[in-house]
Amino acid sequence: MLVIKNATIYTMDDATGVVQADLRIDGGKIAEIGRDLSTDGAQVIDAAGKVVTPGFVDAHSHVGGIGPGMAEEDLNELTTPLTPELDAYYGINPDDKQFKNTIAQGITTSCLAPGSGNVVCGWVMAYKSAGKDRVVRRPVAMKGAMGINPKGVYSQKNQSPMTRMAIANTMRTYLRNVKDYMKKKADAGDDAAKMPPYDLGLEHGIPVIEKKIPLKVHSYMHDMMTVLEIAKEFDILITLDHAQGCSDYLEELTDPHVHGIIFGPTSAQLFPGEGGKLDPECCKLFDDRGVPIAVMTDAPVTVVNMLVYEMGEAVRHGMDPVRALALVTSNAAKIVGVEDRVGSLAVGKDADVLIWTKLPSEATDAVLERVLIDGETVFEKET
Repeated sequence: MLVIKNATIYTMDDATGVVQADLRIDGGKIAEIGRDLSTDGAQVIDAAGKVVTPGFVDAHSHVGGIGPGMAEEDLNELTTPLTPELDAYYGINPDDKQFKNTIAQGITTSCLAPGSGNVVCGWVMAYKSAGKDRVVRRPVAMKGAMGINPKGVYSQKNQSPMTRMAIANTMRTYLRNVKDYMKKKADAGDDAAKMPPYDLGLEHGIPVIEKKIPLKVHSYMHDMMTVLEIAKEFDILITLDHAQGCSDYLEELTDPHVHGIIFGPTSAQLFPGEGGKLDPECCKLFDDRGVPIAVMTDAPVTVVNMLVYEMGEAVRHGMDPVRALALVTSNAAKIVGVEDRVGSLAVGKDADVLIWTKLPSEATDAVLERVLIDGETVFEKET
């Protein structure tokens, strides 16, 4: 048992908010939040003058599956435009040293996705940076991609899809095939002889059609409108990942088919075509409209402090610091679909906890002093 005493706690839980209190951890879970909690038989951390936040949730990452400098790409199967049968779980090295880097950033849970070279890329999972049972949920989404990435891969092979029109058609065809497959299964009922041949790629698409998981689509600028059109056509949920230029579509993206926007990384270079606009002001604009929005690292492509930097950029563009903290905690967890366990500090949730010198979304000199995952210290700042 562990008790963190005398902290300023940003619970990111709507029922609690910001409190001056103690936090008790037992069995890897948050057991109690309140004043003057008993410390009998407990390890005690005195956090007087410190800030406690939930562990960060990185809503879009490739850590453990893509090596620095793209030296290894176990999350990129660039052989055919449709690979929905794949599962990020089998491309992750749990001992990859990159996970230590994520911990030092305060990232306790990452949404690990296949790379974006294919139009439909495979299942996505939520995974902890350390611990005994690291899979938080699997799957949390089906990864898809539009625009420059599949165009770049398949134009080099001189095969479809080399154009935006072919990419859109490829995605539509896959979703249509999933619906047809589901209908054949339903029509077959208990008659095994009438069942269609088992197809793992189509099976993986069923939770998307049933709105149990979103289609998580790598998209920029005008491609986002194509993705939204497809979402409406098939009545599915989508997340728009990267989403550069999304501020051009403030009204359109309030559509209920948009499960969330995952913006970033803001360190990304601009490039011709769909990569011509970088608009971190979108975080406040969409948050003000009630559209779920988070930020991401896209690790290991980006710098190690990306989430803190992106929160700061949002604040610099007028966002309230606590709402900016939600971009990497409660908002991110809700979009990823793991808010029942992480993203906020509440009784019964996982004890993924960060201890800071100051609020990191507000103070540029905030220092991360300690990281706990499931109640265990996995990082402590050297003094």
